[in-house]
Amino acid sequence: MAEAHQAVAFQFTVTPDGVDFRLSREALKHIYLSGINSWKKRLIRIKNGILRGVYPGSPTSWLVVAVATVGSSYCNVDISMGMVCHIQKYLPEGSGTYQTPQSRALISMAIFSTAAWMTGIFFFRQTLKWLLSYHGWMFEMHGRTSRFTKVWAICVRLLSSRRPMLYSFQTSLPKLPVPTVPATIQRYLASVHPLLGEEEYNRMEKLAKEFQENTAPRLQKYLILKSWWATNYVSDWWEEYIYLRGRSPLMVNSNYYAMDFVLIKNTEVQAARLGNVVHAMITYRRKLDREDIKPVMAMNLVPMCSYQMERMFNTTRIPGKDTDILQHLAESRHVAVYHKGRFFKVWIYEGSRLLQPRDLEMQFQRILDDPSPPQPGEEKLAALTAGGRTEWAQARQDFFSSGKNKASLDAIERAAFFVALDEESYSYDPEDEASLSFYGKALLHGNCYNRWFDKSFTLISFKNGQLGLNTEHAWADAPIMGHLWEFVLGTDSFHLGYTKTGHCVGDPSPRLPPPQRLQWSIPEQCQAVIESSYQVAKTLADDLELYCFQFLPFGKGLIKKCRTSPDAFVQIALQLAHFRDRGKFCLTYEASMTRLFREGRTETVRSCTSESTAFVQAMMKGSHKKSELQILFRKASEKHQNMYRLAMTGSGIDRHLFCLYVVSKYLGVDSPFLAEVLSEPWRLSTSQIAQFQIHMFDPNKYPNHLGAGGGFGPVADDGYGVSYMIAGEKTIFFHISSKFSSSETNAQRFGKHIRQALLDIADLFNCKIDS
Repeated sequence: MAEAHQAVAFQFTVTPDGVDFRLSREALKHIYLSGINSWKKRLIRIKNGILRGVYPGSPTSWLVVAVATVGSSYCNVDISMGMVCHIQKYLPEGSGTYQTPQSRALISMAIFSTAAWMTGIFFFRQTLKWLLSYHGWMFEMHGRTSRFTKVWAICVRLLSSRRPMLYSFQTSLPKLPVPTVPATIQRYLASVHPLLGEEEYNRMEKLAKEFQENTAPRLQKYLILKSWWATNYVSDWWEEYIYLRGRSPLMVNSNYYAMDFVLIKNTEVQAARLGNVVHAMITYRRKLDREDIKPVMAMNLVPMCSYQMERMFNTTRIPGKDTDILQHLAESRHVAVYHKGRFFKVWIYEGSRLLQPRDLEMQFQRILDDPSPPQPGEEKLAALTAGGRTEWAQARQDFFSSGKNKASLDAIERAAFFVALDEESYSYDPEDEASLSFYGKALLHGNCYNRWFDKSFTLISFKNGQLGLNTEHAWADAPIMGHLWEFVLGTDSFHLGYTKTGHCVGDPSPRLPPPQRLQWSIPEQCQAVIESSYQVAKTLADDLELYCFQFLPFGKGLIKKCRTSPDAFVQIALQLAHFRDRGKFCLTYEASMTRLFREGRTETVRSCTSESTAFVQAMMKGSHKKSELQILFRKASEKHQNMYRLAMTGSGIDRHLFCLYVVSKYLGVDSPFLAEVLSEPWRLSTSQIAQFQIHMFDPNKYPNHLGAGGGFGPVADDGYGVSYMIAGEKTIFFHISSKFSSSETNAQRFGKHIRQALLDIADLFNCKIDS
């Protein structure tokens, strides 16, 4: 056994002459290298902290200021305007360092230079923060940029031109502003007006007015106070109350999935593909630790917040009876692996050296070849993470708080991430449309016990070499995982590569000890809890209908010819499709991001508007001319784009109302208006998937290197979850979820309506669709 070999790192024997120690040179070498690696990381963090802290300045700029100050004094020019002489007066006199006038002058100039440099940095950072608080650029039409915005853009570029590190802009990002109550109420009433009858709307308007006049002012004061004190007035409450306090299963209800490249295959050797991808992931983690990743920039100019990236690796959601917590470790040197009902611990370092892809392939192949059976209760153990959170918290306390169960659970929860080696094969076959849906379901829930849903993410490997992700949602939003996934897939395809036989490049190190099998002692009472959680999860999985398809007639290219936003185009098509599917409109959720602000996460765009419903109703009548429908469509598109921009710039509706609701609960204030708003069901929940956040390859040169995006479960029992990715110029991928138990929804039927709605809208603009 590997652990038995590791246990003999040193030995000692007692002899008449004393104690004789026999130290293993190999073990001491690894201890030494691990220590060196640890100190390197500490020094890198210290260096990065300094460089980040003085951005947009640099140590070199301090040297320039110091040289300029000293040089000017030799030219008899006092650029300090007497400050150097003033400082010199306060230096203590005496022997030694301060003995000569020249030494005292140099020290005074160094002090002045440092003070001037730090003042300049403070001024530049405050200026950059002020500049980044301007969002007018988002509301200007393409090609009609104002002179003010052009000057603003030049200033931003000048202040951020030096190569930034990942977190360089964090302290320069503005805080998320608290909207005024009247503005939020007005936007809210406008959003529900097309969904309510006249009597219902009048009742809601009355509730809103009463809330605005009587209850809201007191709540708003507390919220403004929090916005002054906290970095972000929304994010911590959003994480706690929307995610961590949720007691329902994470599987389907919260976690989401992401797919692999679907039109190409680099290799069909399961262990080899995993070796390359795990190596790429740890390489990304190393870049993350060193902050050697460029921040995502909107319009290649405005930085977005990067704080969510901090918990990407070494993070686990720990269950609690009332609320969960996110456990994040500074370092983890192994991954946890599940295969055929067994759990393994695989080291990803040898001393301070990151294992190469061929080494990792060998380790994963050893697991695949391991014939040992699961221990009693081990096979379905991960079902605990798929069931109710309270039940899992109680079982964790009762059965995993000591002994080898605790040690093995720690190995999983302290891993960099979780790896699932599946025995089944899934992939997308363009000739078999259903294959994409089967692939999605396998990623979203698997067999309910072969994913560790608590880990920040589970890397899923199928027998045919195809991959995917299942991601826990509390720690970050989907674009963050998308950034990692793009890096990994690009590195795998264009930098690491494979041999002709499909194996990783290079030769493995045969001295590596095999993966460590985790040991469990699971009593029958615990096995009963595991089975109960499994049944809960299986019921949830069996009830999920998932329909995924590739829309081939057109993509972003043709939509641009219609002179409209691709996202608005798809969102309006979803409204038309939903009306055809259900015969009515519904409250629609579209996720938008607020990462233009510090620690920003998401905001809701209420996509069902008076303008979009007017267009849909006109389309349904069938009596309007194309020109009239075009006008209605453009009004709906412009309204949607404006709402999206408002959400991104801190003027959304739902996060403000959510925080007011939280304050009301803290104060013990009942608000019928807020209670009703927060209980409204989102029967259509939608999200566009971010892509090409980093430029790992040219998509025009490699058009088949397309991921299909990912998806999530429906938010409402009688609703739809729709995720879509406008994958380049010629195609769109859709992921539609619903529940079989609802007689009102059918994911496949809705998908057909989406196809037809897209075609019908394109036909309005006489856009030629390639056959």
